[in-house]
Amino acid sequence: MTTTTLPGGTFTAAGAPDLTLTRTGYGAMQLAGPGVFGPPADRASAVAVLREVIDLGITHIDTSDFYGPHVTNEIIREALHPYPQDLHLVTKVGAVRDEKGGWPHARSPQQLRDAVHSNLKTLGLDALDVVNLRWGGQDRPEAGSIEEPFTTLVELQQQGLIKHLGLSTVSAEQIAEAQKIAPIVTVQNFYNIANREDDALIASLADQGISYAPYFPLGGFNPLQSGELDAVAARLGARPMAVALAWLLQRSPNILLIPGTSSVEHLRDNVAGAGLELPADAIAELDGIAG
Repeated sequence: MTTTTLPGGTFTAAGAPDLTLTRTGYGAMQLAGPGVFGPPADRASAVAVLREVIDLGITHIDTSDFYGPHVTNEIIREALHPYPQDLHLVTKVGAVRDEKGGWPHARSPQQLRDAVHSNLKTLGLDALDVVNLRWGGQDRPEAGSIEEPFTTLVELQQQGLIKHLGLSTVSAEQIAEAQKIAPIVTVQNFYNIANREDDALIASLADQGISYAPYFPLGGFNPLQSGELDAVAARLGARPMAVALAWLLQRSPNILLIPGTSSVEHLRDNVAGAGLELPADAIAELDGIAG
């Protein structure tokens, strides 16, 4: 086993003492084929990445049965089942894949029940650690009430099929709506140095002991913003991804990282990069990128 001190330590959600996650996690989306569709070109390499995740001490893997579809979960099961006791698999429902590789919504009660059972089957579990209801598109929330789909997941939780609930690509109003129905332990939204719309939301969730897992750490940058990030990274002698991950980890204690890769080398680089200690002047410069 590789000896690694994971950057950021761990986070335990309020009211969920059984859910302690390493703040440096892993997103399994890229284990599927191109466009997150179909099988990977090298399944053995995908298995090796997952086993390295465990060797590095990571206890937080983000996945979904609609990655592939089914492919990513099946590889996780092949590589890691029976799972280490401290490993937590966080999955999501609310979408499916169509024949063209699209991501249409799948939010009806029956579609959500089917998705939960499919995740259970492909992962080889009797109960899912965390299920996020995915509401918006790839990078932005959509308007509308989430009461009906979230209530469906609460019913599945009451049946013992889900331990904890979360939300993905949602607004502050939708989070408040969900919390009137049942507690949540995590929110997963689009957020990075250049896209800071959730600043106030992150602070509010931190006060409540709820984790926030940003996705697309280098997504949505315009050329000027990318140039500014590259300049800071060059001055620090680091990769832009390392700076982006380190900034997120230092941004708030409730932020959990879920960068994805299909390479063992890149996985190690991401873990090491997240531990970069950003000096105050670099943080100030990075904080100004979104402006």
